Amino acid sequence: MHYFSLNKQAPDSSFKNAVIKGLAPDKGLYFPKSIQPLPKSFFDTIDQLSDTEIAFEVIKQFVFPEIPEKELRQIIEDTLSFDFPVIALNDSISVLELYHGPTMAFKDVGARFMARCLGYFNQNNSEKITVLVATSGDTGGAVAHGFLGVKGVDVVILYPSAKVSEIQEKQLTTLGQNITALEVDGVFDDCQYMVKRAFLDHELTSKLQLTSANSINVARWLPQMFYFFFAYKRLKVSHDKIVFSVPSGNFGNICAGMMAQQLGLPVNTFIAANNANKVVTDFLKSNSYEPRPSVQTISNAMDVGDPSNFVRILEIYQHDFDRLKENLSSYSFTDAETRSAMLEIYNNYNYVADPHGAVGYLGAKSYLENHPDAHCVFLETAHPTKFLDVVEKVIQKKIELPAQIQSVMGKKKSAIPIQNYEGLKAFLLKT
Repeated sequence: MHYFSLNKQAPDSSFKNAVIKGLAPDKGLYFPKSIQPLPKSFFDTIDQLSDTEIAFEVIKQFVFPEIPEKELRQIIEDTLSFDFPVIALNDSISVLELYHGPTMAFKDVGARFMARCLGYFNQNNSEKITVLVATSGDTGGAVAHGFLGVKGVDVVILYPSAKVSEIQEKQLTTLGQNITALEVDGVFDDCQYMVKRAFLDHELTSKLQLTSANSINVARWLPQMFYFFFAYKRLKVSHDKIVFSVPSGNFGNICAGMMAQQLGLPVNTFIAANNANKVVTDFLKSNSYEPRPSVQTISNAMDVGDPSNFVRILEIYQHDFDRLKENLSSYSFTDAETRSAMLEIYNNYNYVADPHGAVGYLGAKSYLENHPDAHCVFLETAHPTKFLDVVEKVIQKKIELPAQIQSVMGKKKSAIPIQNYEGLKAFLLKT
């Protein structure tokens, strides 16, 4: 498989090069040159396949021949070491739980897959790779755990001070080894800007082999297709009008779902469920894309004012606004509405949702008002205990901490404060 830059000013790339470089030389995101739909027989028999068999068939065209079949199967086996349950709340709404991995967030899959791909590519390379990643919450912890101890790889995580939950912060600041956390005096967009600027800085790139573990990296982004196939496998017998409501921040997850649809997955449409950061919701109303500074909310992983992956979505639909609108609805919800939804889900279904899942639930409800025959699956992207201060206050109940969370709570935070890009650059040059 070859990849091209969406800025279209750079040579085509191999999968290996796209993973190691992260961004193209013209600073565009990489995108597959071709997408070959899976055969109908795959979907007819999907319920007879294991999750690892499904994932192999889904991803292989995007990584062959650079990762051979035996090694790819092992990477997938290592990546998917936990379950992805689908739970019906009622006849019209189900929830896909994506938080059963080591850091209890959906990003565990992409981070683990990318780490293992990078480890495979770097196994005989004497040059160290530095992974730069900006996080608004869950990405940092997932990347930290996914890359922990990977030979020849250093990970530097930028996160906004006082704008991630205590548990999220613990997960990305307590591991040590090859993981370093930089606490940024700013918001997520500042962190993301610094990472992008580092890739443009010749003084850095001439001395360091930099790559990104945000969803701009194809090896982080593409494995997120797996979730949608797993959900279809679990719902296939019951529902033929599946709609996915995806809590959306940087739009990598919903873009991966659209890629799954390009592979032939029978998805009726997608819902981008936004919090107060509603650039895409507004775009679908006006056909005018206007990035803006992010707004802090209780669903902090979605606090993104300029979602990086939206350019990939535009590419899927060949920048045809009408085609995109046919397959994407978007709604925006306030923190007050999110809290009300969390309480409604708990009272009506005895289900505890995190703030991001609650936004997804609201997106599903809004869509069903005008499409009552659909079956909406909203994504529960993080375990509710990662947002204890919000969730417990809303439902008025103590939540037991799972083992994955208990294991980090007693550990001491280790983070280096930085004020601006110059602080990041100085840190990288001295390492």
